[in-house]
Amino acid sequence: FSRSRGSITDRELLELSEQLYGLDHNRARPGDIALNPQHLAGPGDTGDRRDRSPQPLYERVNEQLFSKPTYASFIKLLDNYQRATGREEEVTAEELREQEHFLREVMNTELMKKLFVFLQGKDRYSSEQEFVQDLKEMWFGLYSRGDGERDSSGFEHVFSGEVKKGKVSGFHNWIRFYLLEKQGLVNYFSHNFNGPWDSFPDVLGLQFSWDGFYKEVGSAFIGSSPEFEFGLYSLCFLARPGRACHLSLGGHPLSIQTYPWTKSSPGGGRSFIATAYVMSP
Repeated sequence: FSRSRGSITDRELLELSEQLYGLDHNRARPGDIALNPQHLAGPGDTGDRRDRSPQPLYERVNEQLFSKPTYASFIKLLDNYQRATGREEEVTAEELREQEHFLREVMNTELMKKLFVFLQGKDRYSSEQEFVQDLKEMWFGLYSRGDGERDSSGFEHVFSGEVKKGKVSGFHNWIRFYLLEKQGLVNYFSHNFNGPWDSFPDVLGLQFSWDGFYKEVGSAFIGSSPEFEFGLYSLCFLARPGRACHLSLGGHPLSIQTYPWTKSSPGGGRSFIATAYVMSP
């Protein structure tokens, strides 16, 4: 792909990411979210598992955001997973319908339509149907992080979060964090990076525990729509799998790291997503 006529240049990634940033019409607006970041952890503090922030991270979120179609269909997916690796995922017919519904809703957005048109212009996809099928496989296709059980997927890892070997794995989504913190299931400890953006989406590097399981260094967009994260991560996975994907948002540089799952694949030369996350310095 990178050597073919359909290669995606570094400049194109910078230009497209700015366009997608501008098309994130469902993002949080000023006043929709109030954060209380509290303690700024130094490089040596992130691994000590000390709760240095007595208050929750989220002071306020305008939950009317969650009634928007892409948010509502995204949130429906979050309870479909067993967080422990090594436990087989059972996908019900209803859960498959929820996946299809989410994909339909994100593809109804101007942001995802722009991404598709770009990729189609690169001879990556001949139709929107082919693009959606690939998104479904790369994000929702099941594979094993354990001993052969189909216990994981890209969507579960990145957006919902997993627990592996006593630690939180993945879990890079602000909506998921907010909903669990509201229930008292997530305890925010500190942050080690707060991005330069003065509007949403912003980026935060943070430390937290989830039911007693610790995340030493996590990162998340704050205030972005589900389609924005889904689109940007998909773009970087397709354009720069296994490498840093250098983007620009609102004039500020930003990098996303993705990794393909190399131990199994859905076939056709495609790959499952192992992980995708914002790289905070």
